[in-house]
Amino acid sequence: MRVAQSVTEVVGGTPLVKLNRIGSHTPATIWAKLEYMNPGGSVKDRIGMQIVEDAEREGVLKPGGTIVEATSGNTGLGLAMAAAVKGYKCVFVMPDKMSDEKIKALRAVGARVVVTPTNVAPEDPRSYYCVSRRIADETPGAFYANQYHNQSNPKAHYHSTGPEIWEQTEGKIDVFVSAAGTGGTISGTGRYLKEKNPDVRIVAADPIGSIYYDYFHTGKMTEAHSYLVEGFGEDFLPSTMHFDHVDDVIRVTDKECFDFCRRLVREEGILTGGSAGGAVAAAVKIAERADRPLNIVTIMCDSYARYLSKIFDDEWMKENGFLQNDRLDSTVADLLGSRSSDALVTIDPDTLIQDAVGILRQHGISQIPVLDGAEVKGIVTEGDLLNWLVQGGDIDATVEGCIENRFAIVEPVNKVSMLGQFFSRDLTVLVMESGRLVGILTKIDYIDHVSRGVTPR
Repeated sequence: MRVAQSVTEVVGGTPLVKLNRIGSHTPATIWAKLEYMNPGGSVKDRIGMQIVEDAEREGVLKPGGTIVEATSGNTGLGLAMAAAVKGYKCVFVMPDKMSDEKIKALRAVGARVVVTPTNVAPEDPRSYYCVSRRIADETPGAFYANQYHNQSNPKAHYHSTGPEIWEQTEGKIDVFVSAAGTGGTISGTGRYLKEKNPDVRIVAADPIGSIYYDYFHTGKMTEAHSYLVEGFGEDFLPSTMHFDHVDDVIRVTDKECFDFCRRLVREEGILTGGSAGGAVAAAVKIAERADRPLNIVTIMCDSYARYLSKIFDDEWMKENGFLQNDRLDSTVADLLGSRSSDALVTIDPDTLIQDAVGILRQHGISQIPVLDGAEVKGIVTEGDLLNWLVQGGDIDATVEGCIENRFAIVEPVNKVSMLGQFFSRDLTVLVMESGRLVGILTKIDYIDHVSRGVTPR
């Protein structure tokens, strides 16, 4: 029997387990890597020791020092475990949406925990990014772990998670799916798997409210907004997120994350949390589109024990609208198919203002997508055109100066329940399939569809 000299030596080597019920209706096989079986209870144990040891080698963390970090909880525990072994103090800053279990766990290991508001911009001095940086600057002998920009983060997964998955699957992996937060897990693991086989697809799961999906698919930075699932998604671009190792980003809702998390526990006996639910939701979407057998590997990021007061509390789920039996479980494809007309009208950036006005009038529409070839440049609304003319703009100018980016992209397989989050922010919804625009949805489409209670397919 192998004997470890410290708890950090038993990080990694987590099991890979087949899902037998979830996804069984597809031609794919979904495998779950049980990262919650790390000694600190999450995938972030892998980066804790890597960050600390690299900082020691570089001379930025010295004996008696203090580790400071902005964390959703799991990275903090990984760092705290390494700090306990090596004798460092810890200060962690967390947003207030995190579960009580995570806060109490960090305090239990002797860390000082500072809680900050969730719904503020990253550059706001109250944000957990800014507060943690300030504490690091003000604390003598402090080392700022900075998981969002510390390349030790993806390095840990390149040297451990990726090789383990390749060995466990004997190289027979078609798709790797991971929830993306700092980007360390998907970037490091993805890089390794791509080096072994360039045909392995690397897919990030991203919650609605995060910027990754829109940035990946449009190249544009959109405004982030709050969401309830913890531990993944971002409102800025960390330098540890390497999109050159990512083939696709799939959007998931809070409800999908929570539903699949609860299903993993109840149907598979896999005791995991909400970000893993998001990863499996994305994996199932991939599996449902597959036309051949696939081996899909996902990451079970952390333990269900950290969400007993939230995801696994029926009252919390009811209060937040996740256990109600609604009529929003049909798909965007159902909604498109239920409309009286599915004609899609578009213009290009060289269209003249006067021609755009005529097109809107001819089709009785108030907004129109602008395409440059297959690329969506944005939308033009009747309000944009009116403002242009009122301000003395030339009616013979092109629409390029009127294009706006207040739109969201969905796919036909997405649930209708997703759309309300976009329409509540006054966004136009564009439906994309295989990189091609196939539809545009408005608030009235959504209201009409839901009020008629279309039965899900």
